[in-house]
Amino acid sequence: MPPTSRPLRKLGFLTIGLFDEADPRRGHESTLEIIELGERLGFDSAWLRHRHLQYGISSPVAVLAAASQRTRRIELGTAVIPLGWENPLRLAEDLATVDLLSGGRVNPGVSVGPPMHYDQVKEALYPDTADAEDFSYERVRRLLDFVRGKSATDFSGVEGFEVFSDRVQPQSPGLGSRLWYGGGSLGSARWAGEHGMNFLTSSVVKAEHPEETTDFAEIQLSHIRAFRAAHPDGEAARVSQGLVVIPTDSASPAQRAKYEEFAAKRTPRTTSPQGPARLMFAPDIVGTSEEIAERLHAHAAFREIDEVAFALPFTFEHEDYVQILTDMATHLGPALGWQPAG
Repeated sequence: MPPTSRPLRKLGFLTIGLFDEADPRRGHESTLEIIELGERLGFDSAWLRHRHLQYGISSPVAVLAAASQRTRRIELGTAVIPLGWENPLRLAEDLATVDLLSGGRVNPGVSVGPPMHYDQVKEALYPDTADAEDFSYERVRRLLDFVRGKSATDFSGVEGFEVFSDRVQPQSPGLGSRLWYGGGSLGSARWAGEHGMNFLTSSVVKAEHPEETTDFAEIQLSHIRAFRAAHPDGEAARVSQGLVVIPTDSASPAQRAKYEEFAAKRTPRTTSPQGPARLMFAPDIVGTSEEIAERLHAHAAFREIDEVAFALPFTFEHEDYVQILTDMATHLGPALGWQPAG
């Protein structure tokens, strides 16, 4: 098996935290149990997706606050918070608070753009300012400034018995260096690098130019290189890759059949750019850890990173996630040169 140019240093996983509308507590509890399991297995990080008006976690910062009190070591991330739904100042306060409670383990991942189905939700979300809201990178820059301690107001001092700060409070040392941008385009990769963020690249990228390659790995590699070329840390700038991989080492025959059926249904979308945005989807990788490791070592983008947050499929059962995570930690990680955290 050919070696990777960067040995795998950090192994993480990403979950959407689905729940049943009739019993949402059970779904959230399952997510917390999975994070606790991840820590016991030695994973370096656990990441939450973000869903609004759906049956997935709508408040990942709150869930991470709960997870921070049930774990002691594992890093806790979001992949990603869509800032179109957020007030950057308020989000900065929440992130810093949870980061302090966790002992400095929060890794906020964010993205920009209008909220999904904006025309249908804008009256509920921004009834007075829907047409004036700015969903550009400026929204990320505001969050960066607040988290990194720049002034939010020109007022500070004592007023009566109350003391006011011109910066967002609390401030959490180090949080500003743990902010991630989740991007699928060359422009977003460059912007994240220029602004000193870390970069999350997932199983979706944009094939922006019809005359250029539609090979997923090559497009993702170009984003990684553009990000690092623009980043002050250069080749040392942090990138995490989030492909869907499903190891089957300890899976039952029924589980293997389910996993293979899941991947097969999603394979057609991986063969060509999808929609007007020309989105390219990476194939899901199902197989033994040895088979998965061989495919990853052949993946042009994987060879240039040393951190991953493998995405768990959306629709599986709790026991499936237990099996997948256990195989990742005990078989796949070591096959990629990773060692579990103590």
